Amino acid sequence: MHVPLWVWTVTVAAITVVIVADLVLADRRPHRIGVREASLWVLCYVSLAALFALGLFVLAGPGPGEEFIAGYVTEYSLSVDNLFVFVLLLSRFAVPDIDQHKILLIGIAISLVLRAACIAAGTAAIHAFQWIFFVFGALLIYTAVKLAIQPEDGDPDFHESRTVRLMRRIVPTTEHYDGSRMMTRVTGKRMFTPMIIVVLAIGAANVVFALDSIPAIFGLTTDGYIVFAANAFALMGLRQLYFLVGGLLDRLLYLTYGLAVILGFIGVKLIIEALEGQGVQSLGSVMLPHIGILASLGFIAATLAVTTVASLARSRLSSAA
Repeated sequence: MHVPLWVWTVTVAAITVVIVADLVLADRRPHRIGVREASLWVLCYVSLAALFALGLFVLAGPGPGEEFIAGYVTEYSLSVDNLFVFVLLLSRFAVPDIDQHKILLIGIAISLVLRAACIAAGTAAIHAFQWIFFVFGALLIYTAVKLAIQPEDGDPDFHESRTVRLMRRIVPTTEHYDGSRMMTRVTGKRMFTPMIIVVLAIGAANVVFALDSIPAIFGLTTDGYIVFAANAFALMGLRQLYFLVGGLLDRLLYLTYGLAVILGFIGVKLIIEALEGQGVQSLGSVMLPHIGILASLGFIAATLAVTTVASLARSRLSSAA
């Protein structure tokens, strides 16, 4: 899909306006985000994504529209893993409830900029090297296996802990907060508050997760504009999802396995498409299936539904026992 420069400009400007307006609102009226408010914001961002998809259907045709929906659902579902890291970081640094929204917003905005660079590099690599699909596919399958076999009581914040320790050594930081300020003065010397560490750690964690999610969406579409838009909408609604389902994360017992299945499926899809691009139609007597975008979307949605229902059922049985 050819996207004129002015469309890119308008899209980036609109996303920037939304983020800045949200940041100004959070800074002017810091408060604890309740379930009702979070639900309304999640509904708002999902509605914006739906309107964007509708615009693609009308202006670009069903193909780009379906690709965006599949990409958005995939990015949003894979981003749920980020919420576990958010919980760990915000609790570890004892971030006040009224400041959590602002911290998440700034951290996610930073990660969106870094992800845009990753998307640009990935798009260029795909158009220059067809074999990169084999690399992306193998990476996703490896990640899927790693997710599936990791122990349930493993330390999911191991890498983030190392990142945080590195940041503390590089960035001069006070021991205590000073309201919602990022910087303060200690004995006349300007220093960062722990807020900056949390923001940078959230941004870094989002980029780490992008190493899995970006190759995954390239398995559904190679259009850089759609990839960027799906990531932007997923990330903009992620912080509100944190306040909505943060207390339910411990009940999603099979979420990791569901995400592993999705990553493995897309990894296999990528390798099949790479083989088809090389003119390979079968492996011996086995014909390679063509997995369309609607089939991919159906499989992803079904996996998420089964994972969620099974998790809640097991949680209910455990509570009853």
